[in-house]
Amino acid sequence: MEHSGSARTEHMKKEKEKKEVIRLERESVIPILKPRIIMTLANLIKHTSDRAEFLKLCKRIEYTIRAWYLLQFEDLMQLYSLFDPVSGAKKLEQEKLTPGEIDALEQNFLTYLFQVMEKSNFKVTTDDEIDVALSGQYLLNLPIMVDESKLDNKLLKKYFQQHHFDDLPIFSDKYVIFRRGIGIDRTTDYFIMEKVDMLIGRFWAYLLRLTRLEKLLSRRPKRHRKKDLKKGNEITTEEVKQINSEEYDDDLFVERIRLENMPLSFQSLLNKNTIQEPTFDRIIVVYRRASSNSKAERGIFVKHFKNIPMADMEIVLPEKKNPGLTPMDWVKFLGSAIVGLVAVVSSLERPTADWGVMMAVLSTVVGYFAKTYFTFQQNMAAYQNLITQSMYDKQLDSGKGTLLHLCDDVIQQEVKEVIVSFFILMEQGKATRQDLDERCEELIREEFGESCNFDVDDAVQKLEKLGIVSRDTIGRFQCVGLKRANEIIGTTTEELVLKARQGNIAP
Repeated sequence: MEHSGSARTEHMKKEKEKKEVIRLERESVIPILKPRIIMTLANLIKHTSDRAEFLKLCKRIEYTIRAWYLLQFEDLMQLYSLFDPVSGAKKLEQEKLTPGEIDALEQNFLTYLFQVMEKSNFKVTTDDEIDVALSGQYLLNLPIMVDESKLDNKLLKKYFQQHHFDDLPIFSDKYVIFRRGIGIDRTTDYFIMEKVDMLIGRFWAYLLRLTRLEKLLSRRPKRHRKKDLKKGNEITTEEVKQINSEEYDDDLFVERIRLENMPLSFQSLLNKNTIQEPTFDRIIVVYRRASSNSKAERGIFVKHFKNIPMADMEIVLPEKKNPGLTPMDWVKFLGSAIVGLVAVVSSLERPTADWGVMMAVLSTVVGYFAKTYFTFQQNMAAYQNLITQSMYDKQLDSGKGTLLHLCDDVIQQEVKEVIVSFFILMEQGKATRQDLDERCEELIREEFGESCNFDVDDAVQKLEKLGIVSRDTIGRFQCVGLKRANEIIGTTTEELVLKARQGNIAP
């Protein structure tokens, strides 16, 4: 099944209750470990001899697919060795290449990289997905900006000019974010300062609406969207239950629970609350730093993160500026100072100045200043903690380590797709492309309790290349027998090495 990889938000309302659900397209990645798939399918085969042949076929399929990709992966790693930020500069100097030749090698590396990303089922994050992800707050409560002057804007721009992608984000000339997989992150806490800040923020928003200054002082200007997202769809509670209980062919529905949507009061400050945010299971960020006047930067950074909450996606951005007080904070400071000054001057103009009232006003203004400042300091501490966590807990790898991980990912996914497709044809007989697609997804759902958008086209292409699946006169796919399939693939180099090793060890 094909999908666009887009994300949409649905607001669900029923009387006082407000729910926000993010709808995401299902992905092609099979979220089950390969050994579990092989052993589960083997145990479904009745005859012991067939089970042994199936296990042998699985090994031969993996060895063969690994050999197919070996040369491509070697080229990728050789190219990256020239652009490794740590050691690439020395190798480029030794090669004595012209700037034009280096430019060509850069584009070749990006081409290989994007191909591996696609095979590993990573998607380029679109402008729409960025908007949806950043439309709310989770644990990060400060506006994070990228210092674009520190990022190169030529490398990726040139690549995207030569390769078309739909709905690229506005920053795609400086860095690109790949994402794969959807998860859930939950945090339970008192969130006292956040609740106080939110209550004050709601009161401030009320004042802005009352004075009609809301439009002039909006905190975050809306960015231009390339295409409209579905908005304002009302979904009843019964439909929410239906979403949670039924299988959808193309969509996943994940609820976002935020403090902003909760009914808050001063009485609820000491109550624990659980907030929930969808996560991108894996994120890979690719970028290059800007060149200086004295040195041309050729290093390409490839950083790999896990379990990043969508609303806090800013923590993976490259070259972040240290956050400061927002324009809204300064407006609050100025507004409070004006209100306090007007109140004090008005009191002094009276024949009998009420010093008690003046002190109360000044105390309120100073208290508000202190509250804004300490809230900012608390948010800064939370920000530093999140950044540290992203570096030590959420960053999986970078550079060569990430590329090696991706290469293995490609092989694992391809092997799983091929094995599941062959098993279905072996057990259930001939099938059209659509039937095979549905049967594979049904098998994964029933035997493993997982859901995915099975990439049937890629699987049958590999099976035909292996020579163990063909099409009949009306286009249906059919497989050869297990023993014949093993004969067609033949003994692999890995099997010969294992036999030789066993022969050396044997007495």
